[in-house]
Amino acid sequence: MMKRIMGISLLVLWLAACSQEAPEPAQPETEKVAENATPEAPTADSIQIGKDYHSFSNPEQMKVRNVALDLTVDFDRKVLDGSAVLSVERIAKGAQTLMLDTKELTIHKVEANGAPLEFELGTADSFLGAPLSINVPADVDEVKIFYTTSPSASGLQWLTPAQTAGGEHPFLFSQAQAIHARSFIPLQDSPQVRVTYQAVLRTPPGLRAVMSASNDPEAALDGVYEFTMPQPVPSYLIALAVGDLRFKAMGERTGVYAEPELLDAAAKEFEDTESMLIATEKRYGPYGWDRYDLLILPPSFPFGGMENPRLSFITPTVIAGDKSLVSLIAHELAHSWSGNTVTNATWRDLWLNEGFTTYLTYRIMEIIYGTDRYKMEAVLGFQDLEADINRLDPNDAILAIDLRGRDPDDVFSNVPYEKGALFLRELEQRVGRDDFDAFLKAYFKEFEFESITTDQFIEYLEKTLLVTHADVLDKARIEQWIFSAELPSDLPLEESDAFSLVDTARMQWLGGELAAADISIDNWTVHQWLYFLNNMPEEIADDKLAELDAAFNLTESRNNEIAHSWLLISVKNWYEPALPRLHDYLTTIGRNKLVKPLYRELAKTEQGKALGRQAFAEAKDGYHPLTVKANTPFVE
Repeated sequence: MMKRIMGISLLVLWLAACSQEAPEPAQPETEKVAENATPEAPTADSIQIGKDYHSFSNPEQMKVRNVALDLTVDFDRKVLDGSAVLSVERIAKGAQTLMLDTKELTIHKVEANGAPLEFELGTADSFLGAPLSINVPADVDEVKIFYTTSPSASGLQWLTPAQTAGGEHPFLFSQAQAIHARSFIPLQDSPQVRVTYQAVLRTPPGLRAVMSASNDPEAALDGVYEFTMPQPVPSYLIALAVGDLRFKAMGERTGVYAEPELLDAAAKEFEDTESMLIATEKRYGPYGWDRYDLLILPPSFPFGGMENPRLSFITPTVIAGDKSLVSLIAHELAHSWSGNTVTNATWRDLWLNEGFTTYLTYRIMEIIYGTDRYKMEAVLGFQDLEADINRLDPNDAILAIDLRGRDPDDVFSNVPYEKGALFLRELEQRVGRDDFDAFLKAYFKEFEFESITTDQFIEYLEKTLLVTHADVLDKARIEQWIFSAELPSDLPLEESDAFSLVDTARMQWLGGELAAADISIDNWTVHQWLYFLNNMPEEIADDKLAELDAAFNLTESRNNEIAHSWLLISVKNWYEPALPRLHDYLTTIGRNKLVKPLYRELAKTEQGKALGRQAFAEAKDGYHPLTVKANTPFVE
């Protein structure tokens, strides 16, 4: 992708303004396909459409319809211990084997109606876990599995009191996407299998348990909590957390759970959530999940946010004090329509979740905060996409990506998010905003509470927009967007006048025409600061960095996104005054989007690698397992 945004050459660095979190594999760039080539869609010979290559389950034979959990939260042993009752439906006549996904689970016994059932735990794969096969007699439609999780379960993080804001109580939270639900529940861990669920969580008294289900903020802290999720959800959206949590309402249907030390700041920062909810309903149909609350997690949470229905999990790193990073809230809310209500059927189809949600995020931000802010965030988002496409293997720049034999955690990037959103923006501009809003509203209704494939989406387009707007839409171009690594020509890009001023200031300062202290930063937004820093040249003299730092105190910035950009520049140029802050940053934040690029850059030099190893060794016990996995290669 070789288009430039403002008519000048941009030196693009990584930093996202929106909520996507992207492990960023550094891979050599290879020759790209011709820009206007029309790719062939994958065939059944290459990819079996609709098959989930990341699950051992057999929903085409027997499908789990409901899960009922009864789990004890044991902080001393760092395990969940209890049972899961699975209600199953025979899809194939005469089927008697139920295949489930597990990962490092100890299966004690399996029974139905009090009688034992035969079961076998298969050989474990490094990232898929181990298949659990259960012999289900013809007269049985419900099985009960007694199990215990591992202290190292990839989908759970156990925090000591010292690793929390309050410092007095332990904390537990789950993160099931992409294939980590199997590490704390034996189930069919595939997004194409949707289940309703109920749960009883037993905790130490005085702590509050919450789930991606119905939560009662007035529940007594007696150590026994009951939950119900009546809408069918994919397994990766089953979530739980336990800690010293309080609740504060932000609107009629919105509120925030957090440790007491963070509660007021979070409620103030995210007070526009109710307005976002109302605006999204107006455009795209009723909110189908009753309430929309937020849970503010400790800073070790590996992502910006996770769209768990009814209760989005949110990093505290976006509490900036000025609402400059709340596009993340808009993103997680938008998932209530795209992702939670209409879900990707396999991880090949992730762009159906994230591309639609990123598009909706931009629309929500424009409605609530205005066109100028939307345009700035769209420009920054495009830069993130440009950086990833230039770095990734071409096969990883395809929306309908082939993930066979690969860990889906390792190939997340900005592609499904920003490229998917750009594709939808083109559809909007070609058919008109009103018609495209009507299309999306109908799409969400058509596939409500279903999991669909890329091919089903294309079929739906063929029956709708490609019929009603045949004069402006072309199926070959649509397939190029979805199945080609290369972006089409004539992209629907946004420009921002606010960035023109930043470009001028940066160029004058770099050229010695303007002192840093004389740069007019009055009313600069966080987005302008990010654009200013992200587009600096790779090499900057030490005295120039010191001048910037003295003028704007960047090393001590409390905005985590601005600090990230500045620290990345500091590592590339080994600006020593910023290194103590870098160490502190790496040892207090576990969000992969912020720490992984720093570790990767540190690993390029011996002195950097030494600093990275020291910080990683100190921080590792407090990092989430996914953060540990993502950054270990840079410190080995």
